[in-house]
Amino acid sequence: MNSKPRKILPLLSLAILLLIASSPQSSNQESELAWHAKIDPQLLELEPSEEIEYLIFLTQQTNLDKARTLTTRAEKGRYVVNQLKATAEQTQKPILEYLTRNNIEHRPFWIANMIWVRGTQDELVQIAKLNDVARVFANNKIEMQLPEPFPETKPGEQKLAPGAVEWNISLVNAPRVWGAGYTGQGVVIGGQDTGYDWDHPALINKYRGWDGSSADHNYNWHDSIHSGGGDCGPDSPEPCDDYSFGHGTHTMGTMVGDDGGGNQIGMAPGAKWIGCRNMDQGNGTLASYIECFEWFLEPTDLNGQNGNSALAPHVINNSWYCPPEEGCAWDSLMAVINNTRIAGIVVVVSTGNFGSSGCGSVNHPPAIYGSAFSVGATDSSDNITGFSSRGPSDYTNLLKPNVSAPGYNVRSSIKGGDFGTASGTSMAAPHVTGLVALLLSARPDLIGQVDQIENIIERNALPRTSLETCGGIPAGQIPNNTYGWGRIDAYETLFDTITFPLIYH
Repeated sequence: MNSKPRKILPLLSLAILLLIASSPQSSNQESELAWHAKIDPQLLELEPSEEIEYLIFLTQQTNLDKARTLTTRAEKGRYVVNQLKATAEQTQKPILEYLTRNNIEHRPFWIANMIWVRGTQDELVQIAKLNDVARVFANNKIEMQLPEPFPETKPGEQKLAPGAVEWNISLVNAPRVWGAGYTGQGVVIGGQDTGYDWDHPALINKYRGWDGSSADHNYNWHDSIHSGGGDCGPDSPEPCDDYSFGHGTHTMGTMVGDDGGGNQIGMAPGAKWIGCRNMDQGNGTLASYIECFEWFLEPTDLNGQNGNSALAPHVINNSWYCPPEEGCAWDSLMAVINNTRIAGIVVVVSTGNFGSSGCGSVNHPPAIYGSAFSVGATDSSDNITGFSSRGPSDYTNLLKPNVSAPGYNVRSSIKGGDFGTASGTSMAAPHVTGLVALLLSARPDLIGQVDQIENIIERNALPRTSLETCGGIPAGQIPNNTYGWGRIDAYETLFDTITFPLIYH
């Protein structure tokens, strides 16, 4: 199957915008076409007086090249946060004053130089004409098509006996790594999703906010849902999952889950987790995703104060996608993901469940970015699933996925202390997030070294070839746009790096 043609219109539009932004006094000479080109077209289809939400992306963004020369994750994180905040403070003031003066609801972000706004289209037009505005992205709340965990038992039925080590965890050789003493100890995993049933028996003892007798959710939990929130309500002061049987709860179980009673469902049971809710009953927005990433770079207390970048996670799992209907243009999250990665945090993402569309079906942020480590889904026979999105990455034309992992009939934790099965690339990505934790527990010197971590995982994957010809890669070649470098193998990943010198492809 041949790859479909690349979409060149967004790239051409971006080139035009960059030329406009770089021209002297360009803001005073912008034509009607120029300010229109800044705005997501769907925002201009609404009534002028209709209230809308959008994100202003400022022209000046932060140069973080120096962070690449820093050695530790702590140094990188501190530097990145300080620089990003400095840029926001220096450049956002005129626009913030304009918004305040005109009583327009807003909230600034610093992880990328952006401002969330709720106002009318008339107000939007005036803002788009301002000197420092490069782009305006929509911020729509759209129900996401997430995998639905299927519970093992119905109300009133007797629960099944513990399943011990799950097939998917055994298949990728995680138990062999545990046997050598590496379980993810000393590593913190971050997850942003529909939320988490934090006191689930398989999760509670892995939660960084639980000391065995009491909970402290400061620096360990953030809720980016400020209205609605289903049965969790808005601004939940503790981790809570408001989605059906618990999509986020299921993903976290695959990362760290172990109830001590035989349900060994997680890749890295010795790791700790922290979380952020980025969807309201499965409905995400561009702003809610950005808010979670910003909190992960510098976790705060429950009042959003006293941030501490030293408490940032080592790796973040993202089993979600952001389509254009939510306001995610192809580049809307690029700066956010890039800046998170530069801070020394591995960003693991699911590729999406659009494989039935064939080649080029990795088509939504954040999976399309080179700075996101993307994961496809395989079954128990190591074959790619029909639903797993194929590369290359839409718009950016990059090899995707990077690697693959089990994502079909995966058993894990669900809401209410139970267990259930689900299928999707949402289920595959947590395996890789857990593998990062295993690797860092064995090689703490790699903490913050994202390039090296990703290369080690890729080169030690079980090679898998495909008859598909996606992106011009011939059938039988590795890597390919079906499996990436192959299905992950925890044992090979860790013990190659311990036994042999590091050689990167």
